[in-house]
Amino acid sequence: MASSAAAPVLLIGRSGQVASALQALAPALLPDRPLVVAGRPEIDLAAPSGELVQQLEALLDQLKPALVINAAAYTAVDRAESEPELAQAVNAVGVGVLAQACAARDLPLMHLSTDYVFNGCGDSPWREEDPTGPLGVYGATKLAGEEALRAAAGPHLLLRVSWVFGIQGANFVRTMLRLGGERLALSVVDDQIGGPTSAEAIARTLLQLAEPAITAGLPWGTYHYAGQPAVSWHDFAAAIFAEAVDLGLLERAPALSAIPSSAYPTPAARPANSRLDGSRFEAAFGLPLPNWREDLRQCLEAWQ
Repeated sequence: MASSAAAPVLLIGRSGQVASALQALAPALLPDRPLVVAGRPEIDLAAPSGELVQQLEALLDQLKPALVINAAAYTAVDRAESEPELAQAVNAVGVGVLAQACAARDLPLMHLSTDYVFNGCGDSPWREEDPTGPLGVYGATKLAGEEALRAAAGPHLLLRVSWVFGIQGANFVRTMLRLGGERLALSVVDDQIGGPTSAEAIARTLLQLAEPAITAGLPWGTYHYAGQPAVSWHDFAAAIFAEAVDLGLLERAPALSAIPSSAYPTPAARPANSRLDGSRFEAAFGLPLPNWREDLRQCLEAWQ
């Protein structure tokens, strides 16, 4: 057992889906270390680099954490097309500053990236070493953050995740529930395929790996972690409505129509193929990939 003076885990980010899940699950899964949360204004990844360096240096010197988890990101995919400087500041420049500060202290850093670093071609699940090719600003800035993290050359675990949903925050599941309660019929795209991944599953996995990362070190590097099995947005929506009706969250499911992405234009292009191959993660850590159907049920039960 760690002592009561065990060095804390520092969480960057406070209100996002994964940050919220980490705070909810840490008391049970990280019982012997405090989880210290730092978000805006004390740590602002969008701050000018010099200012962010000062914020981080002061915080790391004060807390002397054993591990840093970065759950802060600019995730507004469409808005990023009109706010490229802000997305770049948070997802790329800020991540680089954080990675350098951690590397200088040999401090392990856990960081999340996205399926949007790929161009979505083909139908094979993406492997970690596959060529990247983001379609929009969000994916490009997340890829730049990955590159800055690797360049800092400190011990790091980089998890690429996809289609995140969870109990807290705005996400596809919450949107479908709202629209399902308002409308008799809905059209949802069926030509984008990916792995819905719950924030709670991501948080649980990071917390399970936290103590090994601190005490023994991990096989550091980039890994894919996504909900199984792969599914289209249309079929994911159908599963959401079926579960919601079963739990009494909706009186009836709306009539669902499948449409192509071309019928639902958005400012940012989405990858058609967001499948992520998580076999390297499973082999390295001996942990299963999440089943999104089970996690969806738990999410809806929490709202029930």
